[in-house]
Amino acid sequence: MAWDAWVTLGCVGLVLALMAFTRIAADVAMIGALTLLLVLRIITPEEALSGLSNEGMVTVGVLYIVVAGLENTGGTSWIVQRLLGEPESIRGAIVKLMSPVSLISAFLNNTPVVAMFLPAVNDWAKRHNLPVSKLMIPLSYAAILGGCCTLIGTSTNLVVNGLVIDQGLPSLRMFDITWVGLPCAILGFAFILFWGDVFLPDRRPAISELSDPKEYTVEMIVEPGSPLVGKTLQQAGLRRLGGTYVAEINRDDQIIPAVGPHEVLRANDRLIFVGVVESVVDLQKIRGLKLATDQVFKLDAPRANRCLIEAVVSNRCPIVGQTIRDGRFRNVYNAAVIAVARAGERIHAKIGDIVLQPGDTLLVEAHPSFAELQRQSRHFYLVSRVENSTPPLLERAVLAVVIMVAMILVASFELLSMLQASMIAAGLMIITRCCSTTTARRTVDWQVLMAIAASFGLGRALQSSGAAAYIANELIGMAGGQPWIALAVVYGVALLLTELVTNNAAAVLVFPIALATAGDLGVSATPFIMTVMMAASCGFATPLGYQTHMMVYGPGGYRFSDFLRIGIPLDLLIWAGTVALTPLVFPFHLSAP
Repeated sequence: MAWDAWVTLGCVGLVLALMAFTRIAADVAMIGALTLLLVLRIITPEEALSGLSNEGMVTVGVLYIVVAGLENTGGTSWIVQRLLGEPESIRGAIVKLMSPVSLISAFLNNTPVVAMFLPAVNDWAKRHNLPVSKLMIPLSYAAILGGCCTLIGTSTNLVVNGLVIDQGLPSLRMFDITWVGLPCAILGFAFILFWGDVFLPDRRPAISELSDPKEYTVEMIVEPGSPLVGKTLQQAGLRRLGGTYVAEINRDDQIIPAVGPHEVLRANDRLIFVGVVESVVDLQKIRGLKLATDQVFKLDAPRANRCLIEAVVSNRCPIVGQTIRDGRFRNVYNAAVIAVARAGERIHAKIGDIVLQPGDTLLVEAHPSFAELQRQSRHFYLVSRVENSTPPLLERAVLAVVIMVAMILVASFELLSMLQASMIAAGLMIITRCCSTTTARRTVDWQVLMAIAASFGLGRALQSSGAAAYIANELIGMAGGQPWIALAVVYGVALLLTELVTNNAAAVLVFPIALATAGDLGVSATPFIMTVMMAASCGFATPLGYQTHMMVYGPGGYRFSDFLRIGIPLDLLIWAGTVALTPLVFPFHLSAP
């Protein structure tokens, strides 16, 4: 093996070590290694930058805009209510999450399915006070396991089938891989269900661990005809909201204090919530609830252009000592007060009847210019904008969901490529005002995209330097003349390359080696083809091999070691299941697929 191959392997090993044992961000580590390979001229600039033009990476970037449309309209809450439901425990939450995700992924591309569920799972975890770190890896794993069950479930299967056709062999049928993929998916599902709680980290955001001294009092109304009417607080998911709780219910001018979990909600109930600012933001995303104050609908700026802003009232504010209504707060500041916090004190009054005092913290809905103007004013001590707090456009939620589903269907039936479908969907989200252009720009996670792009560059380095082919050939040579051992080695090689390079690159590299091995042994190529399909799709131990892992890496708050802890046992389990089962379904003695 040439010197450049050894250097490439050293760089890849260094990246893995940095990600596993340090807090250096994945994109920084991978871009650093890529820069070194470029300076040493092991790869060309075109190879180093190939990831930036890769269709898969660009598709992920565009999908962020599509997902932003879902979030801005409350479409994620719509998905949660209909597919995820009410979990009773972490194990129950994993079942409720993985079941629909794996089923959908069997027939739809993995990437948009994960993109669709990503914000929904995040909201779901917040509403039920679940650690999101227990759910994001199962989300990615469920998409991968489901994708192994059909020919169209993952792009890797289609890539392998294309290679089969290029060899002049008959095309694989839709459910050929199902005989191996479905039992392995069940094995993986059972492993995550029974051992996921042990291997997955429990990292909760600070909001769920610490008491925020600024507890706002906010009043919400149950809309007539909403999906919440007739449900108990627990069934509606309002009992265990992270960072907030229902203090009382005002029903027909009667106060119901100390509300229990089995209290049935009625139309026009006025719910008094007490909680931190992040929880107030989340409350506005729940379909069937609306702010009790009608002042937000009288502001000049459209709701899509507004945000939430915290402002601390000073003793020079002209309406100190007056109620919010009598002081005509909306007219004076072109902003609507939706919640008030007062030094940890519970305020027993409707928003409009609250008498303002110096030091009160107001949560107002207004155009972002309010923050710029009032920072220079003496009316408020402190003014700060709440991030990601644009009020959801709930009336467009169904439209956003329809756009997302149409995108998935069009791409799955190959009417358009995934990139083309996602770009059209992103454009429709902006045109229909489900998402503003400002939000679209802000929502793209460049850290994830740079990590994905750099991983493609490292993969090209492994290929062009000859390191990948050398490792593959050496390991295959260890199999001797035993078909079962050869099959296990083929799987191991494909799995190793999947974890280090990418799934599709692993399939392309190992496929000719697998066919040559079958030919040398004088056995059917079919079990080897199926094994390559499974191994190239089922990489669970690192976030590098599959782009859905990179998508959940940041939102789940994961470290590299988290994937190793749960992914290595799962890799070994699926490896054993595939090697044991494939020859039984597709015997070695058959001569053609």
